[in-house]
Amino acid sequence: MIEKDIEQKLAALATADNLRQLRMSDSDGKYIICDGRRYVNLSSNDYLGLAADLTLQHEFLAGLSPDRFLMSNPASRLMTGNSPDYEALEASLARLYPGRAVLVLGCGYLVNSGVLPALTEKGDLILADKLVHASLIDGLRLCECDWRRFNHNDMEHLETLLRRLRGQYRRVWVVTESVFSMDGDRAPLRQLVELRRHYDVQLYVDEAHAFGIYGSVDAPGSGLAAEMGVVNEIDLLVGTFGKALASCGAFVAVDPLVREWLVNRMRPLIFSTALPPLNLQWTRFLIERLPEMTARRQHLRQLIDMLRPGEETATQIIPLLTGDNAGALVLAGRFREAGFWTTPIRWPTVPQGRARVRISLSAALSEEDLGQFMEVWKSIG
Repeated sequence: MIEKDIEQKLAALATADNLRQLRMSDSDGKYIICDGRRYVNLSSNDYLGLAADLTLQHEFLAGLSPDRFLMSNPASRLMTGNSPDYEALEASLARLYPGRAVLVLGCGYLVNSGVLPALTEKGDLILADKLVHASLIDGLRLCECDWRRFNHNDMEHLETLLRRLRGQYRRVWVVTESVFSMDGDRAPLRQLVELRRHYDVQLYVDEAHAFGIYGSVDAPGSGLAAEMGVVNEIDLLVGTFGKALASCGAFVAVDPLVREWLVNRMRPLIFSTALPPLNLQWTRFLIERLPEMTARRQHLRQLIDMLRPGEETATQIIPLLTGDNAGALVLAGRFREAGFWTTPIRWPTVPQGRARVRISLSAALSEEDLGQFMEVWKSIG
């Protein structure tokens, strides 16, 4: 019976220190409450601290219209779910990326698993960074074209593949993240753009962990590509609302014709219920306030500098590598004993032998919070 087989597999996971379990928890500003104890939360993707800002939430709620039911949207966008709030949100996002059209979906997983299968076909090739997110890997598996992985952030390896394979395919796509979710390092976007020009490839960049935090003077919060001055040379740019923006949903910014094609062929869009108007309005409320969040971004940068002094390219994601699963569990446990909530990250989220505790910094934290954490870290060694 399948239950017996699953029981044995779960036991094997436990033996390998790789068993995961859901734990009931609740958020209280910068804290997380679990089993009756309150911890400073160092495992949140709330990078700008917006989820902890009740003043901002009250301002939004006070402006809601009482004449519309905002809590649900019981149809797909192509049926009756394409409410005016979608158009308003996509217009706000498009102003961050002049010349682009924007398409909003329910979450980043839907975007990353749906865009490439809709755009690629037999005779194409996708070259993806070894460490791209699982949602992108699942998207690759759904594609009819060939795909390969290049070594993480290794532009020499990528160019070797391009030089050898470019002429064999009608179209080639290069896929990466701008800030990688588990290692916290940045993609060499300028080098990728140079390869895009030289080999005539399409460049796909997932800005999930950069959107809201990085950006240009003209478009603060629009992502690392904008900050690096290469946003106009990214063919497909993806961002999410469930991290720095403390909301839900995601988007892809593309050429208007590409957007039209995605509306017709992107299965996660066609076959998913639309987002509730309430979520769309909350997201737009925050998008339009991105220019006012400079102080939050600067504070986050100061916190990063405390943990990674002198490292200009360090980000808000800081991995503490342990190698084996047991070490990650022990380290996370020590931090929790001291009042800091951290999470052990193990295979298959990261490669075998690369287990870690992943620190995620939030602008909701104070320098005092981080100073106390650093003292605990030093005491652990």
